[in-house]
Amino acid sequence: MIETISLLPGITLRVCRDTRFKQGCLSFQLVRQMHKDEAALNALLPSVLLRGTQRCPDLRSITEHLDELYGASISPLVRRVGDYQTTGLYCGFMDDRFALPGDQVLRPMVRFLEEVLLDSPLENGVFLSSFVESEKKNLISTIESERNDKRAYSMSRLLKTMCREDTFGLSRLGEPEQVSAITPRSLYAHYRNILRSSPIEIFYVGSAEAPQVAQMLMPLLGKLDRAPEKLAEQTAFQSCEGSDVTETMDVSQGKLCMGFTVPITNRDEDFPAMQALNVIFGSGMTSKLFMNVREKMSLCYSIGSGYYGTKGIAVVSAGIDFDKEALVKEEVLRQLKLCQEGDISQRELDSAKEALLSSLRSTHDSPGSIEGYYSTAALSGLAFSHSGYMGAVENVTVEDVVRCANAMQLHTTYFLKGGSQ
Repeated sequence: MIETISLLPGITLRVCRDTRFKQGCLSFQLVRQMHKDEAALNALLPSVLLRGTQRCPDLRSITEHLDELYGASISPLVRRVGDYQTTGLYCGFMDDRFALPGDQVLRPMVRFLEEVLLDSPLENGVFLSSFVESEKKNLISTIESERNDKRAYSMSRLLKTMCREDTFGLSRLGEPEQVSAITPRSLYAHYRNILRSSPIEIFYVGSAEAPQVAQMLMPLLGKLDRAPEKLAEQTAFQSCEGSDVTETMDVSQGKLCMGFTVPITNRDEDFPAMQALNVIFGSGMTSKLFMNVREKMSLCYSIGSGYYGTKGIAVVSAGIDFDKEALVKEEVLRQLKLCQEGDISQRELDSAKEALLSSLRSTHDSPGSIEGYYSTAALSGLAFSHSGYMGAVENVTVEDVVRCANAMQLHTTYFLKGGSQ
């Protein structure tokens, strides 16, 4: 059961009181509309904040302080949820029930969160240049490492092409050139602006009561100069003309990505059926794509599908020989056609439903998975409660899945093959 409290205008606390775990967690997220000019700034900010505070001016002193809090941790938290990007911090710590008599962990953890957020060491009124430049290098390295993972690179290229009229095509971490352009002054100005204007989402998992957690947070929140802006509601895919893109690179295996539009998001009643279709069609080793395109026909080295429920986008990704592009495309579309015609056995449906239900059950396996599921669900506008979601999955029929399959339309393809650029 999630208890939701509006602490101040634009600041929401969500509490999952759970006494099963020895560990608790607390996340603090500033929520922004995804924007090309902000993505890199938002991705860089939490890492810079975590480099030091006035009291703990370096990573070593931060580590020593966290060790005193029974080995607590604090890490950057940057997410993309549909039209939104979040930037903030995630804290993990021992639940107070397991501390020594007279000791507390949650309250000093909240105080340290305040310290990291609001008490950075400054020079000339802005962030330390050594902190900013060091973290810029780390972020650029992370972004560029994607190019070495050709499957991830190809998928990002597909989404950038397919969503060129939609912010969903933007990288969650920004682009290397955008990171390079950031200065201590521009980052500090952005930091002050988003602290003031962003909606704030705080999520706690642990044994403390919601009013107790709220009371601990108020000293931090009371120090913020706030004029929060209202976020626009999440939107479905912003339509544009489809395309068929081929890129050459020095690779030994081709990467084919196919992007489909579907007018069903996680805010629609057909969302569970669409997820079931994704499992039947291409997600997992019992799917039609895996069993037929890979196993029976040996047309690819790997293949799978995914579904971005916040946007209504389905994707297929396959590792193939360069000369198999047309054959694989044809067979992927043929397997989708079979779904559209109702060639789905009860066993396939039951297997898909059990896979979804198992995934939903696992959301309560740890504080981190609880926080990740429920905070993302709230931001994305998920139309179902957790129990309602599971009930809806159990009630999915073959007819529901067929209806979703017939709503899928191929929009864009991207093929990465070997050769000179």
